[in-house]
Amino acid sequence: MKRRSLLKAAIGLPLLPGLFSTGSAWANAGTARTHFRVRPGDRGWPSAASWDGLGRAVEGRLLKLQSPFAGCDATPVSAACSEALAHLDNPFQVGDQPALTQTSGWLDAWTSQPSAYAVAAKNAADVAAAVDFARQHHLRLVIKGGGHSYQGTSDAPDSLLVWTRHMNDVTVHDAFIAKGCAGSVAPQPAVTVGAGAMWIDAYDAVTTRGGRYVQGGGCTTVGVAGLVQSGGFGSFSKAYGTAAAGLLEAEIVTADGQVRIANACTNPDLFWGIKGGGGGSLGVVTRLTLRTRELPETFGAVFGAITASTDDAYRALVAKVIDFYASDLFNPHWGEQIAFKGGNVVSISMVFQALSQQQAQDAWAPLLDWVRANDAYSFGSPLKIMALPARHFWDPEFFKRHAPGFMVADDRPGAPRHHVVWKGDQDQVGWFIHAYQSAWIPASLLHKDRQSRLVDALFACTRHWDVGFHFNKGLAGAPADEIAAARDTAMNPDVLDAFALAIIAGGGPPRFAGMPHVALDLASAKDDASHIGKAMEALLKAAPGAGSYVSESDYFRPDWQTAFWSSNYPRLAQVKKKHDPDGLFFVRHGVGSEAWSDDGFRRRHR
Repeated sequence: MKRRSLLKAAIGLPLLPGLFSTGSAWANAGTARTHFRVRPGDRGWPSAASWDGLGRAVEGRLLKLQSPFAGCDATPVSAACSEALAHLDNPFQVGDQPALTQTSGWLDAWTSQPSAYAVAAKNAADVAAAVDFARQHHLRLVIKGGGHSYQGTSDAPDSLLVWTRHMNDVTVHDAFIAKGCAGSVAPQPAVTVGAGAMWIDAYDAVTTRGGRYVQGGGCTTVGVAGLVQSGGFGSFSKAYGTAAAGLLEAEIVTADGQVRIANACTNPDLFWGIKGGGGGSLGVVTRLTLRTRELPETFGAVFGAITASTDDAYRALVAKVIDFYASDLFNPHWGEQIAFKGGNVVSISMVFQALSQQQAQDAWAPLLDWVRANDAYSFGSPLKIMALPARHFWDPEFFKRHAPGFMVADDRPGAPRHHVVWKGDQDQVGWFIHAYQSAWIPASLLHKDRQSRLVDALFACTRHWDVGFHFNKGLAGAPADEIAAARDTAMNPDVLDAFALAIIAGGGPPRFAGMPHVALDLASAKDDASHIGKAMEALLKAAPGAGSYVSESDYFRPDWQTAFWSSNYPRLAQVKKKHDPDGLFFVRHGVGSEAWSDDGFRRRHR
């Protein structure tokens, strides 16, 4: 973190308790102050007649939820349980279940549990009805689109869920102008996406069928709305910036139940807050419009692994890779990751854009020649470099013909043909996290006189756990206009000066409540968490005080306001105070959550 950002945060953050304390401006913003939220069985929980009324208001789209695993202990096992178990490796199937999430829980933190009821929203009016009902009855409100939250923010027991999965329309525009901006901005190509759409839906419409590019997420089943609100990195963010920076307009239902438009000309404060302020804190985003770009001729990928025979050779390999990245790959062409692993392995899973296959091969030649010239190194898997027409990067038919095995299709009868997930992302479906930590690594560590500090920290880190450097999740090295656009978002400014996001994480198979045969080896899981913590501690010796990405971060991080938003947090708190003065929208470690208990049911007394 830059010194000036740290000082701004230090000045701004002490003011925050006053925003949330009794008698503050927050408390006197003209809304009846809620001190608690009700659960089933509590006095004040809505009557059956009240729930029926909500059901009528949303034209029958109110669901009473139960986990599909609730019938797993029956004899015979329930059909719902059998179906859920049969498709537990299919993220599309999991996402189509309002009672499930794409992560099943986190050790000593949270476990995926269904809400009491869900509104399966088809439009903004359904969302507004749910918001009004939750506000009037003092209910815990939860929002879920893709359901990919590692932090457990897309589910909560005893709550009312706004489920946007069915709001998944995608409309491509040749010349879009945001509402209220006519005459001040030029029309531009764009795409409007419903809040429940996944990125594969957007890529299919914009790239495969439309021949253009929209900056979105790398994992195809991630929800569009959640990713944009968190900031939003994709495989090619080093060239095209963040998804949030590409947002032109959003439709959002605020805490008063009003459907509002937010853009640079209408509700600009809310618009800024949506761009990286975190999902679920400022309202329910129902529709987003994002700019689209010209598509380069090629996208491509580089895969392989290099193994060192000794610790000393591995340290030299780490040093060579860091220096090679700094001199040859630190530019907008290259994204995704290199993992530095125990066992003295460097694993390469990178992508590139706007280069031919020959240009990509030439770029990697210096490193490969160095490896081949030294007997201390071998290729654990041969380095493969492939380029393809960019229009086919998310085209399952192309991959089926030319590169089978890279994509895994939704195997259910009648599934859309474009519903595919990268094979490398499939192990995250339903996973149970043991620990997860991240840190933005400043580009200053790539300077020749500072590389040794980073190399020493990286080597020490790998003695405890593997670490992935996600180069596309740091914007240093990106074009100046993309950095400027990202600066005008709510994200932690650390991202602007970082060349990578380091991620150190581990977990196990799904552990949804009620699933059979899911006994947890608690000692092993805790040991994993301990090693991950020690690995990050070792790495941060090279980058003390580094910020963290809100969507990929430590559940237990105590300085989350500074880590996620730094000097932008006081401004975000003001947006929250204006648009949600009573704190209807709550996610743990989200904007304004200091005012509430960790489960969001009781207001803290200060």
